[in-house]
Amino acid sequence: MAYIKNLFDRNFLEYASYVIKDRAIPDLEDGLKPVQRRILHTLFEMDDGKFHKVANVTGACMKYHPHGEASINPALVVLANKELFIDRQGNFGNLYTGDDASAPRYIECRATPLSKDIFYNPKLTLWADSYDGRNREPVLFPAKIPVVLVMGVEGIAVGMSTKILPHNVLEVLEAEIACLSGKKFELYPDFPTGGYVDVSEYREGNGKVLVRAKLDTSDPKRILITELPFGSTTEGLINSVEAAARVGRIKIQGINDFTTDKVEIEVKLARGVYAQETVDALFAFTDCEQSISVNLLVIKDGLPAVMTVTEVIKHHAKQLVKILTKELELEKKELLEKLHLRTLERIFIEERIYKGIEKMKTAKGVQEAVIAGFKPFLKEVGPRGVSQDDVEHLLRIPIRRISLYDINRAQEEMLQIQARIKEINSHLKNIIAYSISCLKGIIAKIKANEEIGGGKRKTTVGAFDKVIAKEVVKRDVELKYDRKSGYLGTNVSGAKEAEVSPFDRILAIRKNGMYTVMDLPEKAFIGADAWWIGVADKDELAKTIFTIIYKEKDSGFPCIKRCIIEGWIMNKDYFLVPDGAQILHIDTRPKFTFSVKYVPKPRLKVLSEDFKAQDYNVRGLKAGGLRLASKEAAKAVPGGKKNDE
Repeated sequence: MAYIKNLFDRNFLEYASYVIKDRAIPDLEDGLKPVQRRILHTLFEMDDGKFHKVANVTGACMKYHPHGEASINPALVVLANKELFIDRQGNFGNLYTGDDASAPRYIECRATPLSKDIFYNPKLTLWADSYDGRNREPVLFPAKIPVVLVMGVEGIAVGMSTKILPHNVLEVLEAEIACLSGKKFELYPDFPTGGYVDVSEYREGNGKVLVRAKLDTSDPKRILITELPFGSTTEGLINSVEAAARVGRIKIQGINDFTTDKVEIEVKLARGVYAQETVDALFAFTDCEQSISVNLLVIKDGLPAVMTVTEVIKHHAKQLVKILTKELELEKKELLEKLHLRTLERIFIEERIYKGIEKMKTAKGVQEAVIAGFKPFLKEVGPRGVSQDDVEHLLRIPIRRISLYDINRAQEEMLQIQARIKEINSHLKNIIAYSISCLKGIIAKIKANEEIGGGKRKTTVGAFDKVIAKEVVKRDVELKYDRKSGYLGTNVSGAKEAEVSPFDRILAIRKNGMYTVMDLPEKAFIGADAWWIGVADKDELAKTIFTIIYKEKDSGFPCIKRCIIEGWIMNKDYFLVPDGAQILHIDTRPKFTFSVKYVPKPRLKVLSEDFKAQDYNVRGLKAGGLRLASKEAAKAVPGGKKNDE
């Protein structure tokens, strides 16, 4: 058994780790899930400037992704609809209506120049074998911007989940520049569907936001929905409006969807209903307003980590500096190598060192002749000297190139290389300024891209209170009670007790002193001659003092109990008085006078006494009542308004 348990534990941990790291949670370094990374890698490999069928891209990507086209196609469509890293051609679905994309054989895509600028650098990328060992794939791309904030992501793994909202790409880049400059910055979500967002509880990506649709109420008899809240589609929003109308939450005449490349949903209002008074109901009862909880969970250094927006920006600012430093150092190394070879070629050709190998009959002799020919010029060659690899390179120069060698052109090329090396050295000394200029270059490219609207913000940031449904709905439902049959509800033929809303909870105090709080019933039995029926509003009940006058079970002595009903469990029965006691009267007035009538007995001269309810303290619900007299009570008669003081 122990072996089997250990086997299951180990396999579960391996599965959980795989789902977390290799499927559901994005990596902080490049902000991509594995399937997205493999799609971009495939597009970089296939890139020839032309569009490719998505079906072909999917097929090529299956060399790297082991889960097949069922996971690749949807991921590619979602990534393409972000409009930053993949160019689209064809029907990739409608973000507003929720319509699906066409079949992969009918649509085309290619990597954008921006994606290459941000991700593509094979010389700095760490590579690993693909799942079948036949190919090499990137472990992580050296991303120059915090992609995880730009795109946003949602994923559910084993025991954890992530929900990262998308942010405006220009604002993200500006925040990164501010971070590199040592300045403060703030970053809030921006959604492709527009609308409004309240970020007062955003908490740097680990709280919640309130999102709303944009409504046009300029016409008092209709409401136009022109922008959607994040996560909604026109179909879902229309269904929510129709559902609210069916149950009477809002009153409409009809709803029409004119959405194309822009959202336009027309809500025609019923006669006597106007736009301004319907707005709150739309926010309360439909998808026009939603609350979204967020959790910024990423894979950092191979482990899941919850981070804040500020931490992500700071991390990527440091990462950008490291990447650009490596790029510059790599380019400098390649230029120095190129300059060294060009210097050797110039000396080899100009000084006719190649003439020294004409009489040599062995390969070793040829190499020695070349090395010997360079001895007078070692000062020009530099500290590296002439290696055997350098000799092999020189010996591979074709005769045609030697004969057509242009000294001036060669010197000009070497001067350009030296100038670039000098420029690189300057960038390395001022790497922060160079990093900022790099980000500004990306910003300029995004602003020039009309297809994505120049990267302008689409969602308006503001502060607004969440509309509480029960505060918006009108109390126009009749709650009826039949005192003889004991039935209470909206579908009962009896006297009207109150006008309530469908969201109200009802408090009923029965004849025996038992009370219950229930949802608004259609028909519920509470017994005949109930003492009190009303709305169970905690705020109102906290101000309401219930005065219960009852007589004890065995002695019949009168007692008074004053209490406040503050809390309850729905549909649970509670007792206000001891079991078996008989209630004489229940009142909710804070001050009033009442008379207790006693049962006539021999030698009993006083048959009635008056009391003031306010003379007795309010006690807890579980506390017993206070005895008013040691005489058997017959009934209690409350005084009128003139006795309330």
